[in-house]
Amino acid sequence: MTAHLNLPKRTPSADVPLILLCLLLASCLPALSQSQPVPAAAHGAPHDPQTDAAFDHFYNMEYDRSTQEFEKIVEKRPNDPFALNHLLTVVLMRNLYETGGMNTGDYSNDSFIGRAPRPTDPKVKERIKQLVRRAEALEDHELKANPTDEDALYCRGVTRAQFSVYTGLVERAWFSALRNAVGARHDHEHVLEMDPAYIDAKLVVGTHNYVIGRLPWSVKVAAALAGLSGSADKGLEYLREVAKSDGENSVDAKIVLSLFLRREHQYDEAIGYMNELSVKYPKNHLFLTEVANLQRAAGRLDEAEAAYRKVWQNGREGKYGTLHYELAAWGLGELLRSKKDLAGAATAYDLVNEAPNPDPDILQKANLAAGEMYDLLQKRDLAMKKYQTVLAGNANTGPADQARRYIKEAYRE
Repeated sequence: MTAHLNLPKRTPSADVPLILLCLLLASCLPALSQSQPVPAAAHGAPHDPQTDAAFDHFYNMEYDRSTQEFEKIVEKRPNDPFALNHLLTVVLMRNLYETGGMNTGDYSNDSFIGRAPRPTDPKVKERIKQLVRRAEALEDHELKANPTDEDALYCRGVTRAQFSVYTGLVERAWFSALRNAVGARHDHEHVLEMDPAYIDAKLVVGTHNYVIGRLPWSVKVAAALAGLSGSADKGLEYLREVAKSDGENSVDAKIVLSLFLRREHQYDEAIGYMNELSVKYPKNHLFLTEVANLQRAAGRLDEAEAAYRKVWQNGREGKYGTLHYELAAWGLGELLRSKKDLAGAATAYDLVNEAPNPDPDILQKANLAAGEMYDLLQKRDLAMKKYQTVLAGNANTGPADQARRYIKEAYRE
């Protein structure tokens, strides 16, 4: 939930990978924000206390309990594609979290396409694919019997969207991801053609519209030739409708809106959504961290600093368990660096090492950044130690390459 969707300017030869990236983002952003595709009362599976409890644990990032509860629901309703999609979501999101795929800031440009993913347990891969096959079999069976079954079509779109996330971010099978992303949009557009009041279907369609609508002109033309179009204004309108609804996709819409509104410099609305969610789901450190990110982007540096420090303190007090709240220390370091508080930034970056089981990618970036601060402070010995620490991790990364350069020649701005 830390993405800046700053889509880069491209040459026509680069249109295809950028279109692919944007379409994948359009499907994966709701999922990365922990999408729960349960429609409002007029559609889909009925609400029940067990489902509500599972959602609450999921949004609080309590993956073990959420998984157990969704599994029990599937046992009770084995032929319910909604229930299967919920379980698919939590299994997929847990895997992305554990392999470092939940930091959507990594997808702010298409450089991630060539980056090797962190390995996923083969058993987890097979479980995800098994759930997808099972859900699609149910959905296709229902649609064969009744092609105008709105719930079945909606569910198939959700399954396709989730599988596009898996094939893109886990398997790096980009064109398979693209096909599923487009299929998800078409399914949900068809649902809206049959019933414009099916608000939850506007989540993926709205996200898709916004991203396509904000493509550079040359890329947008290429997308239009492929039969794809979008309007940023329509996308935001759809997402606001979902956010204001009483369906469970309303949370996801608020998260996606906060990402897009940051790009539009509409910070107050975005901060409002994130503040609301951070209060409702206090164990999810990502919501409060995103409040800090938005305040920083808005230039409210003192408020942002206080929010980052609050997340860090909450984590030290055990309020987030072993979750990766070190993102707050990284954000604090970046903020202090922007203020030219080099010593404070170095201290903040160093904090990442104190978090329980820190994400290895964030840890490596933080150690490199701390080394850069020490070089600027003329503390070459401390800088060298940090660069060596970077190389002691994964030596085949961008930060490792930079560390090797700085070992030869001190970092300078």
